[in-house]
Amino acid sequence: MLKNFENIINRTVQSAQLAMILEVSAYPKPGNVHRTADFSDTKYEHFLASTVAVLPHLRKAALMGVKVALTKANLPQVRIGNLIKEGVIETAKWQRGGNTNLGILILIIPLATATTYTLIKYKDIRRLRENIRPFTTATTHIDAVDLYEAIKIAKPGGLGKTDYLDVTDPNSIKQITEQKISLYEIFEKASSYDKIAGEWITNYSVTFEVGYPYLQRIYKETGDVNTAIVHTFLKILSMFPDTLIARKTDLNTAQKISKKAKQILELGGLTTKRGTKLLWEFDRMLRKKSNKLNPGTTADLTTSSLMVAILNGFRP
Repeated sequence: MLKNFENIINRTVQSAQLAMILEVSAYPKPGNVHRTADFSDTKYEHFLASTVAVLPHLRKAALMGVKVALTKANLPQVRIGNLIKEGVIETAKWQRGGNTNLGILILIIPLATATTYTLIKYKDIRRLRENIRPFTTATTHIDAVDLYEAIKIAKPGGLGKTDYLDVTDPNSIKQITEQKISLYEIFEKASSYDKIAGEWITNYSVTFEVGYPYLQRIYKETGDVNTAIVHTFLKILSMFPDTLIARKTDLNTAQKISKKAKQILELGGLTTKRGTKLLWEFDRMLRKKSNKLNPGTTADLTTSSLMVAILNGFRP
Protein backbone atom coordinates (compact mmCIF):
# COMPACT_ATOMS: atom_id res chain seq x y z
CA MET A 1 0.00 0.00 0.00
CA LEU A 2 2.88 2.39 0.74
CA LYS A 3 3.93 2.11 -2.91
CA ASN A 4 0.81 4.11 -3.77
CA PHE A 5 2.46 7.14 -2.17
CA GLU A 6 5.82 6.86 -3.93
CA ASN A 7 5.24 10.08 -5.90
CA ILE A 8 4.64 12.02 -2.70
CA ILE A 9 7.74 10.57 -1.08
CA ASN A 10 9.84 11.37 -4.16
CA ARG A 11 8.50 14.91 -4.34
CA THR A 12 9.43 15.49 -0.72
CA VAL A 13 12.93 14.05 -0.94
CA GLN A 14 13.75 15.72 -4.23
CA SER A 15 12.56 19.08 -2.88
CA ALA A 16 14.90 18.74 0.08
CA GLN A 17 17.88 17.73 -2.05
CA LEU A 18 17.31 20.45 -4.63
CA ALA A 19 17.10 23.01 -1.83
CA MET A 20 20.45 21.85 -0.46
CA ILE A 21 22.11 22.01 -3.88
CA LEU A 22 20.71 25.42 -4.79
CA GLU A 23 21.64 26.93 -1.43
CA VAL A 24 25.28 25.87 -1.52
CA SER A 25 25.60 26.80 -5.21
CA ALA A 26 24.35 30.39 -4.82
CA TYR A 27 27.12 33.00 -5.03
CA PRO A 28 28.55 35.07 -3.57
CA LYS A 29 26.79 33.80 -0.44
CA PRO A 30 28.89 35.91 1.93
CA GLY A 31 31.14 34.08 4.35
CA ASN A 32 30.04 30.57 3.39
CA VAL A 33 31.04 27.90 0.91
CA HIS A 34 29.59 28.49 -2.55
CA ARG A 35 30.39 27.47 -6.09
CA THR A 36 33.29 29.94 -6.37
CA ALA A 37 34.69 29.70 -2.83
CA ASP A 38 35.75 26.98 -0.40
CA PHE A 39 36.93 26.74 3.18
CA SER A 40 40.33 25.14 3.73
CA ASP A 41 38.84 21.94 5.15
CA THR A 42 35.32 21.95 3.70
CA LYS A 43 34.73 22.52 0.01
CA TYR A 44 31.87 22.90 -2.42
CA GLU A 45 32.10 19.26 -3.53
CA HIS A 46 31.77 18.12 0.10
CA PHE A 47 28.35 19.76 0.26
CA LEU A 48 27.31 18.16 -3.02
CA ALA A 49 28.40 14.74 -1.76
CA SER A 50 26.49 15.32 1.47
CA THR A 51 23.31 16.05 -0.45
CA VAL A 52 23.56 12.67 -2.17
CA ALA A 53 24.55 10.90 1.06
CA VAL A 54 21.43 11.80 3.01
CA LEU A 55 19.00 10.45 0.40
CA PRO A 56 18.07 7.22 2.27
CA HIS A 57 17.44 9.08 5.51
CA LEU A 58 15.34 11.75 3.86
CA ARG A 59 13.31 8.89 2.39
CA LYS A 60 12.93 7.35 5.84
CA ALA A 61 11.70 10.67 7.18
CA ALA A 62 9.23 11.02 4.34
CA LEU A 63 8.07 7.44 4.82
CA MET A 64 7.45 8.03 8.52
CA GLY A 65 5.17 10.93 7.60
CA VAL A 66 3.23 8.54 5.39
CA LYS A 67 2.94 5.97 8.16
CA VAL A 68 1.66 8.54 10.65
CA ALA A 69 -0.91 9.78 8.11
CA LEU A 70 -2.10 6.20 7.62
CA THR A 71 -2.04 5.65 11.41
CA LYS A 72 0.53 2.89 10.99
CA ALA A 73 2.84 4.74 13.40
CA ASN A 74 2.42 7.29 16.17
CA LEU A 75 4.34 10.55 16.35
CA PRO A 76 7.06 9.51 18.85
CA GLN A 77 7.87 6.52 16.62
CA VAL A 78 9.10 8.88 13.93
CA ARG A 79 12.39 9.19 15.85
CA ILE A 80 13.46 12.51 14.38
CA GLY A 81 16.64 12.52 16.44
CA ASN A 82 17.68 9.16 15.07
CA LEU A 83 16.97 10.25 11.49
CA ILE A 84 19.22 13.27 12.00
CA LYS A 85 21.96 11.11 13.52
CA GLU A 86 21.76 8.56 10.71
CA GLY A 87 22.03 11.38 8.19
CA VAL A 88 25.15 12.72 9.88
CA ILE A 89 26.72 9.25 10.01
CA GLU A 90 25.97 8.65 6.33
CA THR A 91 27.36 12.06 5.41
CA ALA A 92 30.71 11.17 7.02
CA LYS A 93 30.93 8.09 4.79
CA TRP A 94 30.63 10.08 1.59
CA GLN A 95 32.84 13.13 2.08
CA ARG A 96 36.04 14.07 3.91
CA GLY A 97 35.24 17.66 4.77
CA GLY A 98 33.88 19.07 8.00
CA ASN A 99 30.30 19.54 9.14
CA THR A 100 28.18 20.22 6.07
CA ASN A 101 24.60 19.56 7.08
CA LEU A 102 23.84 19.11 10.79
CA GLY A 103 21.80 22.31 11.02
CA ILE A 104 20.14 21.60 7.69
CA LEU A 105 19.07 18.12 8.80
CA ILE A 106 17.64 19.47 12.05
CA LEU A 107 15.42 21.71 9.92
CA ILE A 108 14.50 19.54 6.94
CA ILE A 109 13.88 16.18 8.62
CA PRO A 110 10.75 17.50 10.41
CA LEU A 111 9.79 19.29 7.19
CA ALA A 112 10.02 16.02 5.28
CA THR A 113 7.84 14.08 7.72
CA ALA A 114 5.28 16.88 7.88
CA THR A 115 5.23 17.22 4.08
CA THR A 116 4.18 13.66 3.31
CA TYR A 117 1.75 13.70 6.22
CA THR A 118 0.17 16.92 4.91
CA LEU A 119 -0.07 15.79 1.30
CA ILE A 120 -1.73 12.51 2.27
CA LYS A 121 -3.98 13.82 5.03
CA TYR A 122 -5.03 17.13 3.46
CA LYS A 123 -3.77 17.01 -0.14
CA ASP A 124 -2.80 20.66 0.23
CA ILE A 125 0.83 21.71 0.71
CA ARG A 126 -0.38 25.12 1.92
CA ARG A 127 -1.25 23.40 5.19
CA LEU A 128 2.33 22.23 5.74
CA ARG A 129 3.28 24.63 8.51
CA GLU A 130 0.41 23.69 10.81
CA ASN A 131 1.50 20.06 10.62
CA ILE A 132 5.15 20.54 11.60
CA ARG A 133 4.65 21.27 15.30
CA PRO A 134 2.99 17.92 16.13
CA PHE A 135 6.15 16.16 14.94
CA THR A 136 8.64 18.39 16.77
CA THR A 137 6.71 18.51 20.05
CA ALA A 138 6.33 14.72 20.02
CA THR A 139 10.08 14.18 20.25
CA THR A 140 11.28 12.30 23.32
CA HIS A 141 14.40 12.01 25.43
CA ILE A 142 15.58 9.31 23.04
CA ASP A 143 15.56 11.88 20.23
CA ALA A 144 17.55 14.22 22.45
CA VAL A 145 20.21 11.58 23.12
CA ASP A 146 20.41 10.78 19.40
CA LEU A 147 20.89 14.45 18.54
CA TYR A 148 23.63 14.84 21.13
CA GLU A 149 25.40 11.88 19.56
CA ALA A 150 24.91 13.40 16.10
CA ILE A 151 26.51 16.66 17.29
CA LYS A 152 29.53 14.77 18.62
CA ILE A 153 29.91 13.03 15.26
CA ALA A 154 29.46 16.17 13.13
CA LYS A 155 31.69 18.33 15.36
CA PRO A 156 30.15 21.66 14.33
CA GLY A 157 32.03 24.87 15.02
CA GLY A 158 31.02 27.38 17.66
CA LEU A 159 29.53 24.98 20.18
CA GLY A 160 30.88 26.82 23.20
CA LYS A 161 29.65 26.00 26.70
CA THR A 162 26.13 26.17 28.09
CA ASP A 163 24.81 25.99 31.62
CA TYR A 164 21.98 23.66 30.68
CA LEU A 165 22.77 20.15 29.40
CA ASP A 166 26.04 21.07 27.70
CA VAL A 167 26.75 18.76 24.76
CA THR A 168 30.38 18.35 25.81
CA ASP A 169 29.44 17.31 29.34
CA PRO A 170 29.19 13.47 29.60
CA ASN A 171 26.69 13.87 32.44
CA SER A 172 24.20 15.58 30.12
CA ILE A 173 23.03 12.37 28.44
CA LYS A 174 22.65 10.72 31.84
CA GLN A 175 20.50 13.63 33.03
CA ILE A 176 18.43 13.63 29.82
CA THR A 177 17.77 9.91 30.18
CA GLU A 178 16.99 9.92 33.87
CA GLN A 179 14.68 12.96 33.68
CA LYS A 180 13.28 12.01 30.25
CA ILE A 181 13.91 15.49 28.84
CA SER A 182 12.62 15.70 25.28
CA LEU A 183 14.49 17.22 22.37
CA TYR A 184 11.81 19.89 22.04
CA GLU A 185 12.30 20.87 25.70
CA ILE A 186 16.04 21.21 25.14
CA PHE A 187 15.43 23.37 22.09
CA GLU A 188 13.14 25.59 24.16
CA LYS A 189 16.13 26.37 26.38
CA ALA A 190 18.55 26.67 23.45
CA SER A 191 16.32 28.92 21.35
CA SER A 192 17.63 32.06 23.04
CA TYR A 193 21.13 31.51 21.63
CA ASP A 194 20.55 29.17 18.66
CA LYS A 195 18.32 30.19 15.77
CA ILE A 196 17.97 26.60 14.49
CA ALA A 197 16.50 25.56 17.84
CA GLY A 198 14.42 28.72 17.74
CA GLU A 199 12.95 27.69 14.43
CA TRP A 200 11.49 24.57 16.04
CA ILE A 201 10.05 26.59 18.93
CA THR A 202 8.46 29.26 16.70
CA ASN A 203 7.17 26.63 14.27
CA TYR A 204 9.55 27.72 11.50
CA SER A 205 8.76 31.43 11.67
CA VAL A 206 11.85 32.54 9.73
CA THR A 207 11.26 29.93 7.04
CA PHE A 208 7.57 30.64 6.47
CA GLU A 209 7.28 34.32 7.36
CA VAL A 210 10.54 35.70 5.98
CA GLY A 211 12.63 33.36 3.82
CA TYR A 212 10.03 31.64 1.67
CA PRO A 213 7.86 34.69 0.80
CA TYR A 214 10.91 36.90 0.21
CA LEU A 215 12.49 34.31 -2.09
CA GLN A 216 9.28 34.12 -4.13
CA ARG A 217 9.06 37.89 -4.36
CA ILE A 218 12.65 38.47 -5.48
CA TYR A 219 12.48 35.69 -8.05
CA LYS A 220 9.30 37.21 -9.47
CA GLU A 221 10.98 40.62 -9.64
CA THR A 222 14.31 39.52 -11.11
CA GLY A 223 13.66 36.20 -12.84
CA ASP A 224 17.08 35.10 -11.58
CA VAL A 225 17.40 32.14 -9.24
CA ASN A 226 20.87 33.04 -7.97
CA THR A 227 19.84 36.59 -7.12
CA ALA A 228 16.71 35.36 -5.35
CA ILE A 229 18.70 32.94 -3.17
CA VAL A 230 21.54 35.32 -2.32
CA HIS A 231 19.10 38.11 -1.50
CA THR A 232 17.05 35.75 0.67
CA PHE A 233 20.23 34.86 2.53
CA LEU A 234 20.98 38.57 3.00
CA LYS A 235 17.41 39.30 4.09
CA ILE A 236 17.47 36.62 6.79
CA LEU A 237 20.93 37.73 7.92
CA SER A 238 19.88 41.39 8.02
CA MET A 239 16.91 40.61 10.28
CA PHE A 240 18.42 37.96 12.53
CA PRO A 241 22.04 38.17 13.73
CA ASP A 242 23.61 34.84 12.94
CA THR A 243 23.79 32.77 16.11
CA LEU A 244 26.76 30.72 14.86
CA ILE A 245 28.77 33.92 14.52
CA ALA A 246 27.52 35.10 17.91
CA ARG A 247 28.70 31.88 19.55
CA LYS A 248 32.08 31.97 17.81
CA THR A 249 32.64 35.66 18.60
CA ASP A 250 29.96 37.74 20.34
CA LEU A 251 26.50 39.17 19.73
CA ASN A 252 27.83 42.64 18.96
CA THR A 253 29.92 41.28 16.08
CA ALA A 254 26.95 39.33 14.74
CA GLN A 255 24.79 42.46 14.87
CA LYS A 256 27.38 44.49 12.92
CA ILE A 257 27.40 41.82 10.21
CA SER A 258 23.61 41.92 10.04
CA LYS A 259 23.74 45.69 9.65
CA LYS A 260 26.16 45.31 6.74
CA ALA A 261 23.88 42.77 5.05
CA LYS A 262 20.98 45.21 5.34
CA GLN A 263 23.06 47.99 3.81
CA ILE A 264 23.99 45.84 0.81
CA LEU A 265 20.35 44.91 0.22
CA GLU A 266 19.32 48.57 0.41
CA LEU A 267 21.93 49.34 -2.25
CA GLY A 268 20.40 46.74 -4.56
CA GLY A 269 22.61 43.74 -3.89
CA LEU A 270 23.21 41.77 -7.07
CA THR A 271 20.86 43.99 -9.06
CA THR A 272 23.24 47.00 -9.01
CA LYS A 273 26.95 47.48 -9.67
CA ARG A 274 27.50 49.17 -6.31
CA GLY A 275 25.61 46.48 -4.41
CA THR A 276 27.42 43.69 -6.25
CA LYS A 277 30.82 45.22 -5.52
CA LEU A 278 30.03 45.56 -1.82
CA LEU A 279 28.65 42.03 -1.70
CA TRP A 280 31.87 40.52 -3.03
CA GLU A 281 33.87 42.63 -0.58
CA PHE A 282 31.57 41.45 2.22
CA ASP A 283 32.16 37.83 1.17
CA ARG A 284 35.94 38.26 1.31
CA MET A 285 35.78 40.09 4.64
CA LEU A 286 33.75 37.35 6.32
CA ARG A 287 36.28 34.72 5.22
CA LYS A 288 39.02 36.20 7.38
CA LYS A 289 39.75 35.17 10.97
CA SER A 290 39.59 31.39 10.29
CA ASN A 291 35.92 31.46 9.25
CA LYS A 292 34.74 32.70 12.63
CA LEU A 293 32.45 35.07 10.76
CA ASN A 294 30.68 32.57 8.52
CA PRO A 295 26.87 32.93 8.79
CA GLY A 296 26.24 29.18 8.84
CA THR A 297 22.90 29.40 10.63
CA THR A 298 21.64 31.80 7.98
CA ALA A 299 22.63 29.31 5.27
CA ASP A 300 20.62 26.56 7.00
CA LEU A 301 17.56 28.79 7.24
CA THR A 302 17.94 29.68 3.57
CA THR A 303 17.87 25.95 2.77
CA SER A 304 14.64 25.35 4.68
CA SER A 305 13.12 28.40 2.96
CA LEU A 306 14.12 26.96 -0.41
CA MET A 307 12.63 23.57 0.42
CA VAL A 308 9.27 25.14 1.25
CA ALA A 309 9.41 27.23 -1.93
CA ILE A 310 10.21 24.18 -4.07
CA LEU A 311 7.37 22.20 -2.48
CA ASN A 312 5.12 25.10 -3.48
CA GLY A 313 6.27 25.06 -7.10
CA PHE A 314 9.48 27.12 -7.22
CA ARG A 315 11.83 25.80 -9.92
CA PRO A 316 15.26 26.95 -11.13
